[in-house]
Amino acid sequence: MNLSSTIKSIQDIMRKDDGVDGDAQRLGQLTWMLFLKVFDQREEEWEDDNPKYKSPLPEAMRWRNWAAYVAGPDDKKKPQIAGSAIISFVNNELFPALKELDANASPQHKVIRSVFEDANNYMKSGTQLLAVIEKLEEAINFHDFKTRASLGDVYEQLLNDLRGAGNAGEFYTPRAITQFMADRLNPSLSKRETVMDPACGTGGFLTAAIDHLRNQLTAKSSAADKAAIEGLIRGIEKKQLPHLLCTTNMLLHGIDVPSQIEHRNTLGVGWNEWSANDKVDCVITNPPFGGYEDDGVGGDYPADLRTRETADMFMALIVKKLLKENGRAAVVLPDGFLFGDGIKATLKKLLLRDCKLHTIVRLPKGVFAPYTTIKTNLLFFTKGAVVDDGTEHFHTDTIWYYEHPYPPGYKSYSKTKPIRFEEFKPEQEWWGSEANDFADRVESEFAWKVDFKTKREQAEAAAQPHWDRAEQLGNEASALDNRIRDLRESIKGVSDGKLRLPVEAEIEALRTQADTLRLQARDAQAAGDRLYWPIYNLDLKNPNAPEEESHDPDVLLDKYKTLLGLIEETENRLKSELAAALAHHFSGEDE
Repeated sequence: MNLSSTIKSIQDIMRKDDGVDGDAQRLGQLTWMLFLKVFDQREEEWEDDNPKYKSPLPEAMRWRNWAAYVAGPDDKKKPQIAGSAIISFVNNELFPALKELDANASPQHKVIRSVFEDANNYMKSGTQLLAVIEKLEEAINFHDFKTRASLGDVYEQLLNDLRGAGNAGEFYTPRAITQFMADRLNPSLSKRETVMDPACGTGGFLTAAIDHLRNQLTAKSSAADKAAIEGLIRGIEKKQLPHLLCTTNMLLHGIDVPSQIEHRNTLGVGWNEWSANDKVDCVITNPPFGGYEDDGVGGDYPADLRTRETADMFMALIVKKLLKENGRAAVVLPDGFLFGDGIKATLKKLLLRDCKLHTIVRLPKGVFAPYTTIKTNLLFFTKGAVVDDGTEHFHTDTIWYYEHPYPPGYKSYSKTKPIRFEEFKPEQEWWGSEANDFADRVESEFAWKVDFKTKREQAEAAAQPHWDRAEQLGNEASALDNRIRDLRESIKGVSDGKLRLPVEAEIEALRTQADTLRLQARDAQAAGDRLYWPIYNLDLKNPNAPEEESHDPDVLLDKYKTLLGLIEETENRLKSELAAALAHHFSGEDE
């Protein structure tokens, strides 16, 4: 039985248990057991490498000493604790011991305590619990590389169940995407570049980054090079189940003490609590989009960046707080971010001003099926140097787009036909180097560039007269406000109505003028904004793509109606021209 089938059969066993209610609890139960099983097998490896290794777990709480099936006198493997006693052991001994581990004793103690602080045992039947343990014992041997490699399939299955359990905003990023983004981000082991995913989920991007860093090791690499990788990876995950899966994933990928995978809400950290020490060389992430944070979260963000939409909050953090100068980022974002206005437009201005947004890879529909059908994009950008001279300096001059096509014969992706890493070979060959500002890139039917600098300068030139007029009108209104204040001051304490009346009449007239000026200023500002802000609509269509022939009946009907309208318009024009010509002819005869 393969690993995915084993997980399914385990969930079927749990469905028979009265204590486990729904997918979320089944997953919670499975993940803490999976963690202890994996941790025990990693401990076997550490003990082989270091005879003096000491487990952070109390001896009686190690998987091998309570859960593992052991051979009896008849060589048949049997449980160490009877079904009648195992639930009491788990609830009254195992969980209290793990939840109360001294987090300060070592990084390993801290990891285990953080994993179990929100975990629970939901099973009530000792017989069913032993049946689950037996399945794990039989099928899961993480010393086997193939088993480790196939864990991604298990995560996909678990995450599909997570989606069913109502955890909106989280979904599995296909390995082809994580691998391509890590490949293009290209974190350097020799430069000891740090890599962060601030919404790391189960760790797909981080494992891709680990693999990319490990691929840079050679026969000449030092022990320090090999050991450095663990310290270069950082992740933060808000929810308990994905955090537990991510920690397990790190163990499987050779990160012996995954203490840098933090269990907390990235967006819940105060804006000013982020320090220079939190900044990294590379950010790679698929932030949850479409979700909203609770009231109060993000309340201390700068006023023009204040929002509760999760993806927008992550983008503000990445640009302003997480990336070092010259740091690089690769981020998955939906089309809604590209065409959105309001706070999204402000964020895009921040991105294009403070960073060099050099590449947008546009993915087709279905890449994230079945989790979402929303079209998504991969944004690659580099943080620019900060210039603090009171003027705006934009680091983005040119934006390149690459429209990723479906493979031949595909109309969409699916679970059985997912996107593959090999499909990105054309993008890799086209990519070029940021060192020469991607001078080797060429336009094609899939690739095109936008001269953002020229668009921005033209838009600013067109909008500036309106903005200048808005400022002038606003200043005139402010001057009238000052005059009104002076007049009010002049009649303070004056009780004679005759003396007050003309001054009050003048104040009322001036107030009307000021209100009119402010309305005109708002109109002028809006006129300038209408000319300027559309440049931040990055949802641009491929100008080089051949026009697609659609056979959709609704599309064809619309085209037919449009064609009928054009025909009628042409007929009417011809009739008018003919009538005019004939009228001229007859008028000539009359003369």
